[in-house]
Amino acid sequence: MTGTESAERSGEALPHLALVAVQLLFGSWPIVAKIALRALPSTGLVAFRVSGAALAFVVLQRVLGQSQTIRRKDYARLALYSLLGVVLNQLLFVKGLSLTSSVINATLLSTTIPVFTLLVSMTLGYDRLSFRKAFGIILAACGVIYLIDPMRADFSSGNTLGNILVVANSLCYGAYIAISKDMVKRYGALTMLTWVFVFGCVLTIPIGFYSLSGTSLEAAGTGVWLAVIYIILAPTVGAYYLNAWALARVAPSTVAVYIYLQPLIAFALAPLILGESWNSRTWIASMLIFAGVAIVTWRVREPFIEKVAEHPDALGH
Repeated sequence: MTGTESAERSGEALPHLALVAVQLLFGSWPIVAKIALRALPSTGLVAFRVSGAALAFVVLQRVLGQSQTIRRKDYARLALYSLLGVVLNQLLFVKGLSLTSSVINATLLSTTIPVFTLLVSMTLGYDRLSFRKAFGIILAACGVIYLIDPMRADFSSGNTLGNILVVANSLCYGAYIAISKDMVKRYGALTMLTWVFVFGCVLTIPIGFYSLSGTSLEAAGTGVWLAVIYIILAPTVGAYYLNAWALARVAPSTVAVYIYLQPLIAFALAPLILGESWNSRTWIASMLIFAGVAIVTWRVREPFIEKVAEHPDALGH
């Protein structure tokens, strides 16, 4: 293998390594959030998360000198991305999680994100349905469903609203991944995310800080504020940036299918944090998930996708 070929292979692998890192960061979010939620209401935590990330992105943009002029007609699209990928994504999930009696329900229903992403992406022409992608997504979904055991999920009428909100969250986030690719390629991940989170502050700050009005922030300990800082920097700034950076380089369905690693990561952390141990179900599920992700991300030279990658303006904006 020549040096050039080796460099090309390395460059092709970087988006996938970034997406694995994204799932590791996102996977740590609910664990650390439990610490923060001991003293903060859920919508208040979302407000801190979004406003803190917006400030961090603005500072990074200034320090790195990557500020770009946004075309006037693109502001509406950035506001839409913010509504789908930040505001509704976070508020619907947090509220849905609070209404459903089991985290298993939320995990199970979140497996619909890659499906929604693929459907929206196909509609926009960024992806096309192939047997390979469909089979990989279904295989990985089977692994997640087997891992969390849907027989333990509670879909009684009392949890219906919570389950609906989680599915709505999946639709919003899946659509965000699919439709934001064009803007990431145009302005870069940092510029796009800065505006997405700035727009996100418009709704999350009033809602969140209203809920914080009855909370004694002085009573929150150091551990809570350290958890909030971690949530802002790692599973928000770090994860959203790496996700957007990878999205500019691979198909939306590829970005979405990595979401199936999150339940596996949670189970991997369980022995370290909760003292739980892996069993045969965990091993079988992990093989199904990794196999599904591998099938979807396996590099096949598809003329259509290559044409889009080389000439993105051919799709129109």
